[in-house]
Amino acid sequence: MKSLYWRMVFFLKTRKSRKVRKSLGTNIRAIITQSSNGLFAVDPEDLEVGEKLRKGGFGLDEIERIKSLISDDSRVLIVGSHIGSLVIPISRHCKEIVAIEANPKTYELLSLNLRMNNIENVVSHNIAASEKTEIITFFLNTVNSGGSKRAPKQSHFMYEYDSPERVEIQAHALDTHLSNHAFDLVLMDIEGSEFFALKGMPKILQECKSLIVEFLPHHLRNVAGVDAETFLKQIPERFTKVTIPSQNVTLSREEAQAFLLKMFRDQKGDDGLIFHIE
Repeated sequence: MKSLYWRMVFFLKTRKSRKVRKSLGTNIRAIITQSSNGLFAVDPEDLEVGEKLRKGGFGLDEIERIKSLISDDSRVLIVGSHIGSLVIPISRHCKEIVAIEANPKTYELLSLNLRMNNIENVVSHNIAASEKTEIITFFLNTVNSGGSKRAPKQSHFMYEYDSPERVEIQAHALDTHLSNHAFDLVLMDIEGSEFFALKGMPKILQECKSLIVEFLPHHLRNVAGVDAETFLKQIPERFTKVTIPSQNVTLSREEAQAFLLKMFRDQKGDDGLIFHIE
């Protein structure tokens, strides 16, 4: 019954997205909108981040959490930058951002949005983060372009309901690709590829002060093909505290381990666990 409900939800979203595209015409690449995040070019078919920006703002609570972890001197790495809805407002509160975005279509919008907002302290890279240098198959979703991802190990209708285009893209281990960089904060939201990215950046993780990373059980199981325990082993023990915003708790690393394993079993996720040093 639950599966049927979500299939219907995704069907209706896809239909709405295609109606928007049809009404605007096939030549419209983006709509310009002013939001609390800044001035943005958004894909009219995107009913998630794009629609929220058109209606006023996206991720404003998360932006405030991030701001509390940085200063004007901070260097920030954002892996999964999408069209810049977090990158642009955060760039005004730190020294430098390195922005990683795998999706070539959203990368075009990210580049445009950086220029429209006169952002000069962001260096962007159109690559995927992985455990090694490789070519990966990538899904380009349209209804939720932020949900675009590397081809899952286990297929599921929630990743393919809008018949995403599949492309081959370049991926790199970030320790190698960004070998001359050090960061105070790493923020990662890459739709299930977090496990692979973490394996490719142990040096970066040993040097940063805080790590924010998405934790979604279905992504771990289906996209990465790992369980929560295997995933958490990729995060250095030097991070002794974990904040779980969705549960409004901050725990010791040991307490968080048990808490997150239970969340995984219960199919509960969090858009951005915060690992920090006491």
